[in-house]
Amino acid sequence: MSGGEAGARADEAVVKDPADPVRLAAWARDAGLLGAGDLTVTRLSGGASNLTYRVTGGGHDWVLRRPPAFGALPTAHDMAREFRVQAALAGSGVPVAAMVALCGDPGVLGAPFYLMERLDGVFHTRSADVAALAPTVAREAGLALARALGTLHAVPPSAVGLGDLARPEPYLERQLRRWRGQWDRVGFDEVPELDRLLRELGDAVPASGRLGIVHGDYNLGNVMYRADDPARVRAVLDWELSAVGDPLADVGQLLAYWGAAGRLLNAHRGGHLPDANAALPGRDELVEAYVETTGAPLPDLAFYERFAVVKLAVICAGSLARAAAPDRERVERTVGLVARLAAIADATG
Repeated sequence: MSGGEAGARADEAVVKDPADPVRLAAWARDAGLLGAGDLTVTRLSGGASNLTYRVTGGGHDWVLRRPPAFGALPTAHDMAREFRVQAALAGSGVPVAAMVALCGDPGVLGAPFYLMERLDGVFHTRSADVAALAPTVAREAGLALARALGTLHAVPPSAVGLGDLARPEPYLERQLRRWRGQWDRVGFDEVPELDRLLRELGDAVPASGRLGIVHGDYNLGNVMYRADDPARVRAVLDWELSAVGDPLADVGQLLAYWGAAGRLLNAHRGGHLPDANAALPGRDELVEAYVETTGAPLPDLAFYERFAVVKLAVICAGSLARAAAPDRERVERTVGLVARLAAIADATG
């Protein structure tokens, strides 16, 4: 049920609170989701670039997802797509949260948003927590990460009503065009190696293979595990970059985060998670678990991992470009980071 279908009554005034509990409760009552009573809204950490809140009241315990209040890109933060993909995957074997309702009316909270059922689980996102996992749990948690991705990629998009998300332009070509454009807009001239890498990637695009549902940002931080069994995946979260395209893009990104690029990016964030516990599977074991789940080969895997590292470099450069007045130390740090990521991409293969 969408907010428009439910007849949301909010006016078109500018919404100052990104998750105003009064306006949200009024919409929920109009949508038939809430009886008498109020809602309490609490901001949650994480959630990638979108804002995430816990919503309680009237016997409900929900999570609300919406775009940032300011600075949202026109083509990003597609709440309808994120809602639709997760709703379509319900019952498919892919662990996802249960969707509650989508509101496409920006007059309610200032932007489209959706509600999903809140899940009880744990995340393995801090080095100290990962280090504390028993060896058998750490190993199985890592393999479960790869198997959950394989389960997603084994779902034919058309079988769950997502076939129409495929676009005429091949996925990899579209992605390369997008990231090349992002790099050009950043205007980051200090690392010309990235220009060469983007050209080389454009000349080496693999032939279009199987079509699958692409998560778009698959890594350990976006996967919740069961609270009573931290080796089992409870749900895959943060689907804002999901698409129908080449599923090996997700595999390349997972390996990029698991390897040298992830180690570099997490050096100042408490340390690299795969280094925190020796029992976590290595990259080859992740690939083996994925292949066992999908039954599909992994050709040209170096291309996908290299492309994933290049995208991470562009994202780092973009963060500097968006800064109002970065100091010299930040500029030097970011230039060094992008250059090292470019070197990692160059050596991948």
